Amino acid sequence: MFRFANIEILWLLLSVPVFVLAHTWYTLRKRRQLREFGDKQLVEQLMPNASRTRPHVKFGLVMLALVMLVIAAARPQYGVKEETVTREGVEAVIALDISNSMLAEDVAAGQISRLAAAKQMLAQLMDQMVDDKVGLVVFAGDAFVQLPITCDYVSAKMFLNSIQPDLIKTQGTAIGKALQIASYAFGEEESAAGRAIILLTDGENFEDDAVEMAQKADKAGIKVIVVGIGSPDGSPIPIPGTTEYKTDREGNMVVTHLNEEMCREIAKAGNGMYVHYDSSNTALRAIKKELDKLGKEKLESHVFREYNEQYPSFVLIALILLVIDFFVFNRKNKSLTRLNIFKEKKQ
Repeated sequence: MFRFANIEILWLLLSVPVFVLAHTWYTLRKRRQLREFGDKQLVEQLMPNASRTRPHVKFGLVMLALVMLVIAAARPQYGVKEETVTREGVEAVIALDISNSMLAEDVAAGQISRLAAAKQMLAQLMDQMVDDKVGLVVFAGDAFVQLPITCDYVSAKMFLNSIQPDLIKTQGTAIGKALQIASYAFGEEESAAGRAIILLTDGENFEDDAVEMAQKADKAGIKVIVVGIGSPDGSPIPIPGTTEYKTDREGNMVVTHLNEEMCREIAKAGNGMYVHYDSSNTALRAIKKELDKLGKEKLESHVFREYNEQYPSFVLIALILLVIDFFVFNRKNKSLTRLNIFKEKKQ
């Protein structure tokens, strides 16, 4: 498996065509000035050691070295070993609410948004899920699988960090759809391992029957654990990138409340538990305790364990090109003229 650890650095390669155009313009301008200076043959006699090809060779060497250094900075890596890891644990799919209401900043005395708090807690939970499988579903007015169920917690946390409300264009809160997609994420194969859906939401469900979907999950042997994020007292929804808040069609400020009653109904229907996140570790401990109650089974997962850094090879190539460039002069060297390295025709 090949990848670039810092792939965004490859954008620097766009500077190469700019340098090529600048070099071409400079060369043509220099030739025009020489033509205006005097007769071509006379000018060549006045500059017997001038070379037409050497400056281009030197420029080409520098450009190739630049390309190699940019590629090296992007850190090309190659995965050399894929292991089948056997673990004894449970399977959990996280359903994370990313609707606009999750931007409300009413967690930890208004210091952090609901979504940021949920992501922070999930990152801590993944750090403790050593032998379990985890998947990730995001939802708003629609829902989709962000990460298939896996034991690769590094990838899980990477996907978690990238989650923002704009991942789903359809706004709303379709908790039922999220529970349905999360149930499908476990796959059709039966497993003796305990299964749970960890639902993180503010409970404002406007799209479907979440309670019914929780009951279906329970019938399929999947426990539904609900984590309520936010304050029941309500909070306005900030507009990203501004100091303003969302308003309705009449211009009134929209206030979003944590619907704990809905959260408890979903948890009860899913034969799970409800816990309110209050920025302490209480919710985290409660979730971990609930997961530990589930039956554990040997789970297998394919995980890439090692990536070999390939950038030293590109740095070495760049160094060799720069060394060659150092020994190539812009003008002809009388002592090396007989070698005729660049096969220039003698006048």
